[in-house]
Amino acid sequence: MAIEEKTTPFIIKEASDNDLDMESLGRDLNENLFYYLGKSPLVATLQDIYHALALTVRKRLLQRWINTSMAYVKQKVKVVCYFSAEYLPGPHLGNNLLNLGIFPTISQAFARAGANLDYFLDQEEEPGLGNGGLGRLAACYLDSLATLEIPAIGYGLRYEFGIFDQEIRDGWQAEITDKWLQWDNPWEIHHPEIAYEVKLGGCCQTHPDRDGRLVVHWHPERVVKGVAYDTPILGYNVNTCNVLRLWKAEAIESFDFQAFNKGDYYDAVDEKLVSENLTKVLYPNDEPFEGKKLRLEQQYFLCSCALQDMIRLHLHFAPNLGDFHESWAVQLNDTHPAISVVELMRLLVDERQIPWDQAWDTTRKVFSYTNHTLLPEALEKWPLPLFAQVLPRHLEIIFEINRRFLDSVRLRYPGDDNKAARLSLIDESGDRYVRMAHLACVGSHAINGVSALHTELLKSSTLQDFFELWPEKFYNITNGVTPRRFLALSNPRLTALINSKIGSDWIKDLYKLRQLEEFAEDPDFQQSWREVKLANKRQVADAIKARTGISVDPQSMFDIQVKRLHEYKRQHLNVLHIITLYLRLKKDPTLEITPRTIIFGGKAAPGYFMARLIIKLISSVAEVVNRDPDVNDRLKVVFFPNFNVKNAQKIYPAADLSQQISTAGKEASGTGNMKFALNGALTIGTLDGANVEIREEVGPENFFLFGHTVEEVQYIKAQGYNPYLYYQSNEHLREVIDLLRSGFFAHGDRDLFRPLVESLLYQDDYLLMADYQSYIERQDEAGMTFLDKKRWTRMSILNTARMGKFSSDRAIQEYCQHIWQVKPTFIELQDITLEQVRLNI
Repeated sequence: MAIEEKTTPFIIKEASDNDLDMESLGRDLNENLFYYLGKSPLVATLQDIYHALALTVRKRLLQRWINTSMAYVKQKVKVVCYFSAEYLPGPHLGNNLLNLGIFPTISQAFARAGANLDYFLDQEEEPGLGNGGLGRLAACYLDSLATLEIPAIGYGLRYEFGIFDQEIRDGWQAEITDKWLQWDNPWEIHHPEIAYEVKLGGCCQTHPDRDGRLVVHWHPERVVKGVAYDTPILGYNVNTCNVLRLWKAEAIESFDFQAFNKGDYYDAVDEKLVSENLTKVLYPNDEPFEGKKLRLEQQYFLCSCALQDMIRLHLHFAPNLGDFHESWAVQLNDTHPAISVVELMRLLVDERQIPWDQAWDTTRKVFSYTNHTLLPEALEKWPLPLFAQVLPRHLEIIFEINRRFLDSVRLRYPGDDNKAARLSLIDESGDRYVRMAHLACVGSHAINGVSALHTELLKSSTLQDFFELWPEKFYNITNGVTPRRFLALSNPRLTALINSKIGSDWIKDLYKLRQLEEFAEDPDFQQSWREVKLANKRQVADAIKARTGISVDPQSMFDIQVKRLHEYKRQHLNVLHIITLYLRLKKDPTLEITPRTIIFGGKAAPGYFMARLIIKLISSVAEVVNRDPDVNDRLKVVFFPNFNVKNAQKIYPAADLSQQISTAGKEASGTGNMKFALNGALTIGTLDGANVEIREEVGPENFFLFGHTVEEVQYIKAQGYNPYLYYQSNEHLREVIDLLRSGFFAHGDRDLFRPLVESLLYQDDYLLMADYQSYIERQDEAGMTFLDKKRWTRMSILNTARMGKFSSDRAIQEYCQHIWQVKPTFIELQDITLEQVRLNI
């Protein structure tokens, strides 16, 4: 029925706090179970109840989402767009219950019905849309953007299969398909009407237009369609609800009816299969050419869809793109989305006929770039032939950007051809490559590192030439983590204890945890603190028993290293310490040592042989140590499989000692170090990444520091580092290495760990041998300190109390102030009319 102009507008009710009472929530839960899922409570499974509850909560988010989008439109705000190839949001239900303020209400309601809410929370499949810290940081930042009421959109890819699930079989990592969408995803909203065509391959032709100007037409080899899937992201204790918009690749025509009629059933669906491969899996194996090609296509697909979406939204309310840079701020999360610099130029120059200089000015004002790595191999480079095959027009634009840029460099540094070569977007030193980090630097108005040390190293080494050219572009914004998920949600016992002393305002202002310092030596508070930690450790001990079959003592020190497996993170240095302790116990079975449970977790890239071998080493050492009667439960080793956000929420609160032991100068920042300390774990670590700032904040006396500094590492390597000399001169290290290479931990197989041993003895890129003795000494000190319960508890309390700086809220405030120039927008809940719904985009 048509709605006449004079008709009273239809109003969507319940856009208020009244929708959070138990009666309203219970009614909606039952209706979703019955009308949406077609189930009665008598036959509903745990998954059904979870799904109905998720839809009930999602309804509350959508009411706030529409109010939020209407406010942004009405107030013409500047919007932050976070471009990231990875997101690791973790399960949504618990976080949304917390942010809505109804977690206790729902939990009590389920308890009254004789059910435990935790069982239903466990039903949620975790979106595996990231590989590690990069994706989790992006999710923390979306949480903080909404909590701080900053207008924002997160743009990413909706991988059908995310990061693999990990199983340990015979000590080796086995990769299992991550079917995170197998039960559907109740949090996302499919928007088939929001779709964009993305060109790939083909060739370009230049010809004059009607006015005699040269224009370029890109004739693609194929075209795919990007379709939007939106997930609402609610802030804590506010009405702001932003959006994570993920793109799925689909075929323009998913079914060729003529081919089907001819009996060619494969060709009938071929385009669908080929197109959907783009977002089929997170990070294909990029060792073969086809894998590299697919990864480049994925990155471009994300950027093209996102930028076309932003232009559509802008032109919906503005007559042209002249003020585009005043309405949008794009943050490039590492180099994966760096191609967006070129894509925006193409869209402005080719599609909108905007003059080059104006388009370039707009582009540089829109983009800013976060660098996340100092490792040369992680700074993406694409071979020119591959780039030309996938993105022929973009390569032409890159050449033009580079020509103009290098002309300005030569004017600045006359006669310095080496400087121009180092700065060039094209690496000409051997096989020619496009340098994506250089492209991001040239195409952005701001460049930031993610810890104070990392930023200084960017300036002095990795991006030194760019810093000398544009020092005003460089900022440091140390990473942060959201206290909502990683303390308030994941550690409810500690949260309740903290709230009983200082209230709950710290959840939005983490600096207020400083008030805990006055209780650091209070015997009653210390006792309560220890009881909370012990309860958390018992919970993890139960999980370890269920997952691995290993029984561990919750009273022992939980010494934990969970993070992505990489040689620079030095999980194998941890293993050398385990073998050192084991040898001590074998020599003297009556030796009194601090009982330890050493817990590992993390995934190795499927093609990274050495990282996979380290997992096998951990498992093999655990097998020997855990069954040796001489050890007598004083030392246990556990590899906790499938480390992800869900498991992290259990593990961080249980840690006594956090291992952050990367080689100084290799870790950009780290965020696991922050999550551990926030939950009261003490850190043993090097002066690397954010460890430097954590130590400054918590106090050197509350941090177990070891290892060579960045300057010392550089000096050692410059002098010609010989790891074998450390092996020869250190009796205990020699015993450890000899036992390892004897085959003792490999059922007599001397070859199994030979690559690892030889790498340590003759190469040792990450200075394990040089840092071994210092590490062992500090581990011994940590063990002795743990026996002094009062001292350890005081140190633990102070670690939590002094973590205010490491909130993602602080980081986002710094981005807003220094880079994006955006301000909060207050959202008030109002009834929504049909006319407003028409305008919602």
